[in-house]
Amino acid sequence: MAEFLTTPLGIGIYIVAQILLLVVPLLVALAFLMYADRKIWAAVQMRRGPNVVGFFGLMQSFADFLKYIVKEVVIPAGADRAVFLMAPLVSLVMALVAWAVIPFNETMVISNINVAILYVFAVSSLEVYGVIMGGWASNSKYPFLGALRSAAQMISYEVSIGLIIIGVILTTGSMNFGDIVNAQKGDYGMLNWYWLPHFPMMILFFISALAETNRPPFDLPEAESELVAGYQVEYSSTPFLLYMIGELVAVVLMCALVALLFLGGWLSPIPGLPDGMLWMFAKMGFVFFFFSMIKAITPRYRYDQLMRLGWKVFLPFSLGWVVFVAFAAKFDWFWGAYARWSVGGG
Repeated sequence: MAEFLTTPLGIGIYIVAQILLLVVPLLVALAFLMYADRKIWAAVQMRRGPNVVGFFGLMQSFADFLKYIVKEVVIPAGADRAVFLMAPLVSLVMALVAWAVIPFNETMVISNINVAILYVFAVSSLEVYGVIMGGWASNSKYPFLGALRSAAQMISYEVSIGLIIIGVILTTGSMNFGDIVNAQKGDYGMLNWYWLPHFPMMILFFISALAETNRPPFDLPEAESELVAGYQVEYSSTPFLLYMIGELVAVVLMCALVALLFLGGWLSPIPGLPDGMLWMFAKMGFVFFFFSMIKAITPRYRYDQLMRLGWKVFLPFSLGWVVFVAFAAKFDWFWGAYARWSVGGG
């Protein structure tokens, strides 16, 4: 068996098995996360939410998926058919590909590369192409306006996300997620995690993640009040479902990044308790809860407010934080909280 895994066929089968082991549970988990999202929103509005299909309504998401799959795919007469159908697939694939470098514990990761953060940042930047392609190929003004909004919005907030991540890289001395998590180990449990020294940037990262994934209150590319759903207007059935799955995968990816960069990843919050991937899942669920709560309780921003927040508030604040962390790491301020070079290998 060991010799077979060294052959090209064996290596190919092993890689495919790893991908399926990651993607299949992730897609199944999305159904229950969508259920949780709707339940949280319903609780805030003092109503019951999904409660009919399955036990406590747990099968409601699967029923919705089935409905989308069996509906007719409607393509506008003036649309570019090839690009129109390829756009949602690009959006979903780019969201899934980023998970190749996300670790759930020290060994459970498909590709443990040293430039994992750079890889995630590069792949997530490509997701906007699926939105732009869909908006342009629809041959309609509302989708095109939504696509342009999404491009400007994602580019604006990727700048601040990149600068925030640079602060974490400076502290750790590595772009490998495993090194970043290991740098947060210590005798004080959750007090050793980066949420404490980088607390302002964790808040900015979370808000930027909302804008990056088009979540409320920054869902301007699909604002139904003025764009009738934006770039998704002309989509129905399975292509529309692919867009929705891609957006939710990107949301869960941001939850994983918050957990890895600021909340210690798979590390136990209490000294003495064993580490493990269950802590990673719990932290991702904790962050997702706040994603859902923000959706339920905040009004939508105007587009000029969105862009002003990104360029005039987040950009200078995150840039100033990089300078601060660089000095704090260089001169060993705050008892070395910003200079954990030995773990990162700097």
